[in-house]
Amino acid sequence: MSNYKIIFTGPVGAGKTTAIRALSDIDVIATDEQASDMTQNRKKTTTVAMDYGLMKLDGGERIHLYGTPGQERFDFMWKILTQGGIGLVLLLDNTRAEPFQDMRFFLNAFDDFIKSTKLAIGVTRTDLADGPGLDEYHAELKKLGMTPPLFEVDARKRLDVVQLVEALLFSLDPWLGE
Repeated sequence: MSNYKIIFTGPVGAGKTTAIRALSDIDVIATDEQASDMTQNRKKTTTVAMDYGLMKLDGGERIHLYGTPGQERFDFMWKILTQGGIGLVLLLDNTRAEPFQDMRFFLNAFDDFIKSTKLAIGVTRTDLADGPGLDEYHAELKKLGMTPPLFEVDARKRLDVVQLVEALLFSLDPWLGE
């Protein structure tokens, strides 16, 4: 039986906990606490250490799903959680004031991890914002010399999140589908 580890990261409210809940075959372990800073303007609770879920695949393989806290003050957890990980899913909330700034921040913060693994990006809450669109995200990523898989994702919908994780896995091993 093989075990793999995928990390979900992104700003507060991007849908990390929700995405892990949509994928997990077990009850998700979450470390949510009452928001005590400006996060409370976006949501009542926030992840302070990690979220954990598990996907059970055919053949006994398992994918461990770890969600990072979105607040920079908990960034000490980011390095801990990425240890042994095979890839990063970056979720971006399209309703935030500066989603490209968020993207650049997290790409920079996880730069070493991304260089040694792979990345897939999901843009959430696109139904609640007029823009930017995926073409604009692609253009920003191109400026950074990056071409990761990029999707609009409803973090509540298992199939959307599965598509994102599959894209990450196929970028790690293009022969997985054969």
